[in-house]
Amino acid sequence: MTVERISDVEFGVELETFSPDTSLASTGAFAQAVGWGKGAGGRFTDHERARKSGLPGALVPGIMAMGFLTSAIHRWAPTGVIEHVDTVFRAPLLADEPCLLSVVVTDIDEDAGLVELDLQVKNEAQETRVFGTARLRLST
Repeated sequence: MTVERISDVEFGVELETFSPDTSLASTGAFAQAVGWGKGAGGRFTDHERARKSGLPGALVPGIMAMGFLTSAIHRWAPTGVIEHVDTVFRAPLLADEPCLLSVVVTDIDEDAGLVELDLQVKNEAQETRVFGTARLRLST
């Protein structure tokens, strides 16, 4: 279900979960698009090269994970304006490892048209890799 106005939002609602494409092809394309393709030493494109540099494997870039979260919000509220996103990267999110994004409505200010959301990215083992909050503005 999508929302367009602040009156459509219900406290405690969990948005539809979202499983993004974390493949090496996607992480590599993203890294290339933002200018990290050549100098990243394989950290986003090659598990073995990433391990040789001390990482647990090729990573999903942090800003890509934030993009996944904002995409999940916009799927739910396509006309909303995300005013703020704050994330904590608790542990690496690995390329080729499926993950699940969840978003929950934690506060509604109907007068201001603002919605506060809790954000979470978990891996298949249900370990939280990224968490945070977002503030979304909707029409009143």
